[in-house]
Amino acid sequence: MSVYLDHAATSPPRREVLEAVWPYLTQVTGNPSSAHEVGRTARAGLDAARAAIADVLGARPGEVVLTSGGTEADNLAVTGIARADPRGRHLVVSAIEHPAVLETAKALQRDGFTVDVVGVDADGLLDLDALDAVLRPDTTLVSVMYANNEIGTVQPLAEIAARCRALGVPFHTDAVQAAGHLDLDVAALGVDALSASAHKFGGLRGAGFLWVRSAVPLEPVLHGGGQERGRRSGTTDVASAVGTAVALHLAAQARAQEVPRLTALRDRLIDGVLATVEGAALTGHRTRRLPGHASFTFAGVGGETVLAEVEAAGITCSSGSACAADSDDASHVLLATGLSADVARTAVRFTLGHGSGDADVDAVLAALPAAVAAARG
Repeated sequence: MSVYLDHAATSPPRREVLEAVWPYLTQVTGNPSSAHEVGRTARAGLDAARAAIADVLGARPGEVVLTSGGTEADNLAVTGIARADPRGRHLVVSAIEHPAVLETAKALQRDGFTVDVVGVDADGLLDLDALDAVLRPDTTLVSVMYANNEIGTVQPLAEIAARCRALGVPFHTDAVQAAGHLDLDVAALGVDALSASAHKFGGLRGAGFLWVRSAVPLEPVLHGGGQERGRRSGTTDVASAVGTAVALHLAAQARAQEVPRLTALRDRLIDGVLATVEGAALTGHRTRRLPGHASFTFAGVGGETVLAEVEAAGITCSSGSACAADSDDASHVLLATGLSADVARTAVRFTLGHGSGDADVDAVLAALPAAVAAARG
């Protein structure tokens, strides 16, 4: 039996996505920037995809910038908004952001920007009082992720947005993990910019988008032919855009049924692991977390050792962010929640997706106690 529970790293593309993109890989192959009929046909598909993405966001199509994925979208948002605002050179980010945000902020810091990093509590929720303390009239951007990839905690975006709005500070959220699972209505969230990556919700790898409110200036990071209304130069990948739109639309349609289903599976997995595995502890908030996300530490045993044991039982999961899989460093996210480096290195994450079911949870609950015991020796 093969059980895949690493959807936070990547989710398999949906069949409907593959069917939708095939004509754009084999028949509609023109450059959407070309003026001839072949180009116009490609452009029509691109425009329809952009409009479909905007519809899910409750936004205008012209506010959607198509990118190569979440990392580029985050880089463009943080660098582009910060540099375009003439009021100052001050950024605020949370301590548990993805490296795509944190490393971009560090790069800006080397260029003379001041960066304040706001901490989180033991559950991974942003310290709102600390945010209030660092916000300034010359703050050019606040970036706080919607939901964390390693611990699953969902942030109170509307509360953060209200604090930013009171000072006229642009607010960006990395919604890479949230997209497909949580509401993306940008007006309800109160955000000014939002990043997403298609392969997290059944689209293609190497595709994503950045939504930026039309009133927010954005300086491009990539220069060249002026595509994407001058905000992101480079020939646009029409097939990937179509796939992103289809996947996002399908996820939005299914959300009312999928969220309760995945939440029930997640809670059964969490309760079962905590009840049957000695030394198991949940990371992240118990209820304010992504519907398909269950992450734990296991006292006295390395997470990578546990992974090897459960993989031998046919279960694929992870020890945290796929972007840091080759690093021996303890997770900066878990350290920010107050865990020691030794405990942080015991972390294991199970993330469910649209193809997950009760049998997958049963398999984990059957295999994990013995896997942890074997890893402890």
